[in-house]
Amino acid sequence: MLVIGLTGNIAAGKSSVARHFAAWGATLVDADLLAREAVAPRTRALRAITARWGGGMLAADGSLDRAALRRIAFGDAVERAALDAIVHPEVARLRADAVAAAAARGDRLVVCDIPLLFEAGLTGTVDAIVLVDAPRDQRLARLLRDRQLAADDAAAMMDAQWPSERKRSRADWVIDNDGTLADLEARCRVVFDALAARAERTPSP
Repeated sequence: MLVIGLTGNIAAGKSSVARHFAAWGATLVDADLLAREAVAPRTRALRAITARWGGGMLAADGSLDRAALRRIAFGDAVERAALDAIVHPEVARLRADAVAAAAARGDRLVVCDIPLLFEAGLTGTVDAIVLVDAPRDQRLARLLRDRQLAADDAAAMMDAQWPSERKRSRADWVIDNDGTLADLEARCRVVFDALAARAERTPSP
């Protein structure tokens, strides 16, 4: 089994790449789903969040108010580090469980969507890394268009991650998402075929 870390800065197009890989047969471990599971109502992580930042972090239904938390976490590096210390271990545990289940099924290619792969020091947990990248101005435009964020909030979210230039040399494959949807699909296919071939050569655990 080959375990791939799929990463990319916010609005680079990582989710689109993940959908292509899953459609072509890879087992996808989705970071967004894991993160939501980690802070679901009555979880240890959500209790820790409310213990630190108060009941204002909860929506009326008892779930996490992500907008309220985002205003705190992306506005202060210390608070963001505190949040990461709460959530990342829970997400890592859930990811490890998902990868173990894939191994037990005999899956050959597992793609772990990990937005903060480099920032969280998780490069050693995967066999190879695929980085999705796009120019900063394009990513900012996508954030403003697709998430209806204020420009300051979008910039803060982007600045909370390593610059992509720092990541490119550390990745095994880079998929540039600076063209059309057809361009992106074609580039994804080239990388996926290389991953699938490598997976077939990788012994089962």
